[in-house]
Amino acid sequence: MDGPAEEGAGRSGPATAPQSATEAGGFIRVPKRSKRKRRAAELDGGGGSRMDTGQPWPSKRPDLPPVSADALRNGKDEMRKIPVPANRYTPLKENWMKIFTPIVEHLHLQIRFNLKTRNVEIKTCKETEDVSALTKAADFVKAFILGFQVEDALALIRLDDLFLESFEVTDVKPLKGDHLSRAIGRIAGKGGKTKFTIENVTRTRIVLADSKIHILGSFQNIKMARTAICNLILGSPPSKVYGNIRAVASRAAERF
Repeated sequence: MDGPAEEGAGRSGPATAPQSATEAGGFIRVPKRSKRKRRAAELDGGGGSRMDTGQPWPSKRPDLPPVSADALRNGKDEMRKIPVPANRYTPLKENWMKIFTPIVEHLHLQIRFNLKTRNVEIKTCKETEDVSALTKAADFVKAFILGFQVEDALALIRLDDLFLESFEVTDVKPLKGDHLSRAIGRIAGKGGKTKFTIENVTRTRIVLADSKIHILGSFQNIKMARTAICNLILGSPPSKVYGNIRAVASRAAERF
């Protein structure tokens, strides 16, 4: 009878061995995370509540007052210069009042055409309120200089999500001579039909200036128009390009 009891006593002995081994080895037992949190809460003021220091809780977002345009300028007026090529002098002269009115009356900027340097100069003044007005005006004038109609370019001032993109036919495929002329002809189409179709389906405006192509529109629409134009440059027939852009445009319309 004494044998099993002694065996049971012998079994309970090794259970305390790991504790003594850790103490002998110099290891420190780390308390559980919940115990550490409890102790930290007790040190803060007891019961897990925050110490009453009289200061308000810090907000997640800092409440900063809006910065005025004068503070951003630091008292200095900014200027943008847009060079005008010789072939755009006459259109600029004829449409000067249409360009001048929205920039001066709506954006509260100063504008002039420097006859010596042949540049359109746009400058901020004390009445300028919007910080992005100078960039919008510069993009508006640049779009007109590239060949867009004033009414189309005016959308750059009214809307925020419109952009300009320019590239050359030779950026897509290195073509020369008659091959380059045929690629430009495929983009334009008979009487401009292909170009108008791409504009209407993708809701963009396209300007063909020799081998340069300028596209005005939103980011997603520019991407669709650029893909269609690149396919035409690479030799795809217009009928196939029409089908592709209509499919992409319908998918985009369903998404929104």
